[in-house]
Amino acid sequence: MIVDWGLARQIAGFAAGSDPTPALGVDLQALADAAEGQVAGYTGLALSGACPPAEALDRRAWAEVNLATLADFLDPVGERLGGRMEGAGPLAGALRAAAGATLAAEAGLVVGYMSQKVLGQFELSLMQPESAPRLLFVTPNLDRTLRQHGELDRESFIGWVVLHEMTHVLQFGGVPWLRGHMSALLQEYLRSVEVRIERGQAGGLPSMPDPARIIESFREGGLVALVQTREQRSIMGRMQATMAVIEGYSEHVMDAVGEQVLPHYAGLREAMDRRRRSRSTPERILMKLLGMDMKMRQYEDGKRFCDAVADRHGLERLNRVWAEPGCMPALSELSEPDTWAARVAPQAVPA
Repeated sequence: MIVDWGLARQIAGFAAGSDPTPALGVDLQALADAAEGQVAGYTGLALSGACPPAEALDRRAWAEVNLATLADFLDPVGERLGGRMEGAGPLAGALRAAAGATLAAEAGLVVGYMSQKVLGQFELSLMQPESAPRLLFVTPNLDRTLRQHGELDRESFIGWVVLHEMTHVLQFGGVPWLRGHMSALLQEYLRSVEVRIERGQAGGLPSMPDPARIIESFREGGLVALVQTREQRSIMGRMQATMAVIEGYSEHVMDAVGEQVLPHYAGLREAMDRRRRSRSTPERILMKLLGMDMKMRQYEDGKRFCDAVADRHGLERLNRVWAEPGCMPALSELSEPDTWAARVAPQAVPA
């Protein structure tokens, strides 16, 4: 193990802060139970097993969960990097320590930063498909958002967050092949990654791959390759398209269901969209460096695609995305929803 995960936890904990977990004044589990029925009723998706219970966490606890998931991704890449360093002779030990500390600092800072922003999360390990998913809510962030947006109704806002995460629960719990498909793509990608250490320009020491790119790859689905081959670009494109559909479908369902079940939904949607857009300049720069702007593009591209298909061809046609992996749109089809809808249309049965 090359990454110093103890150091990563210390840095993440410091960045997360120590705000107490406030009482939200709502029953998260009751909201989750209601949202499951509402999402299932609209989409037709049904869980094959039990829904994970709603868990209220503070920022540090959320960071711990996500560092553990991040380790599943980074450790194999780190071991490859460590193997490459063995050729450095007497410098190998020092290089491993330096790389491990650098990766730990990057991981800790990214997860710590995100712990300040995330409201809810359906936590699902793609590297360990047998592990149980979790439904997490970061209560200090929910409470802070309510205080910053005093016009929001407490139960409607928290219901909005729960509804969003429940769409992901139904997607991965109601589409039998989806988790395994995403896991297979990710592991195929990792097997194809060639980690290189090239001679640096100063001092003749090897230069490290940029760890920020590795972190960005894991959390945001961008999978920017350290060394990109045609095979890697193909896998990356399939994952990006799938993630865009997952996020866009969630946004589409939230609008369709939210308008029916959440009071003042239009104002709530407007306030939350404004929250996404209203970042300070330093924060926008940091989000871009961390790859989080890619997540925003996934929401937008995927939502436009899903809304267009549902509006022009109906929900039944949109739900063809869940029929089999081959029915997922390619990246190019996200901007051509009618082309995709024609491709996946059920063939007419001859009379």
